[in-house]
Amino acid sequence: MGSMVDPFGRQIEYLRVSVTDRCDFRCTYCMAEDMTFLPKRDLLSLEELDRLCTAFVEKGVRKLRLTGGEPLVRKNVMHLIRGLGRHLETGALDELTLTTNGSQLARFADELADCGVRRINVSLDTLDPEKFRTITRWGNLAKVNAGLDAAQRAGLKIKINTVALKGFNEDEISDIMRWAHGRSMDLTLIETMPMGEIDADRTDQYLPLSLMRAQLERQFTLTDIPYKTGGPARYVDVAETGGRLGFITPMTHNFCESCNRVRLTCTGTLYMCLGQEDAADLRAPLRASEGDVLLDRAIDEAISRKPKGHDFIIDRRTSRPSVSRHMSVTGG
Repeated sequence: MGSMVDPFGRQIEYLRVSVTDRCDFRCTYCMAEDMTFLPKRDLLSLEELDRLCTAFVEKGVRKLRLTGGEPLVRKNVMHLIRGLGRHLETGALDELTLTTNGSQLARFADELADCGVRRINVSLDTLDPEKFRTITRWGNLAKVNAGLDAAQRAGLKIKINTVALKGFNEDEISDIMRWAHGRSMDLTLIETMPMGEIDADRTDQYLPLSLMRAQLERQFTLTDIPYKTGGPARYVDVAETGGRLGFITPMTHNFCESCNRVRLTCTGTLYMCLGQEDAADLRAPLRASEGDVLLDRAIDEAISRKPKGHDFIIDRRTSRPSVSRHMSVTGG
């Protein structure tokens, strides 16, 4: 088993893989309504995605997260998930998980559990059905709730991810937290990130989580804890609910110093940092040979270029996104 260490001595053990840029929602902070998706011919096949993920596992990745778009809308994606589950059985992989909008969970929850998935992240920004329809444009909250029920019945642990949006859900955050903790689900709040052209002005949406935390502390007792899931969230215990609350703060307090992650897109592009444009093409070496020598060399070269931190900024003078690609391309 190999290992990958970047120029700053960080061990790269976590790979996030976008299996598709497509989604059955059009969340206003993530996508434009009339998104142009990648031609299907540009996408890696499921077999190629498996081979790439396996190469990373052999180089020391211990945690694999599948994302999108919405990963569960990729045709036959369960074939890929079941295949990757073999690395859990051998002990080469500690965790196989995914981030989803919940729309397809009622259909797939039992099979996910059967493949070795033990916990999932579900993106949910409001508990109001009308507001949910507004923010997702196409989403149905009742369908997501049915998916959450199915996932819990299947024994999956759930963490809710909520993007804090000024003027949209800031007054709901405490209710979302009570609801999530009441169902034994963790909650993580996320600051909106300046990625890709959307129909809104992100300076109008941006809500610093330092402000959100201060608001919550008027009602709740928040105690910092060292709990980690391998991702960038900083966690607190909430005394009144008995649950955990996470904060992902790329803007107010970045998490770069401990970054152990790289991101792979469905076209085989590897991004060493979510907030940088620098990338490596792994599709060409993947397809150039049936062996993995060229692929391993390309991965090593990419890791040697992993930057110390990101370049995110939200500023009224800088209306263009810091990163031109949409989050759905890179993987949430």
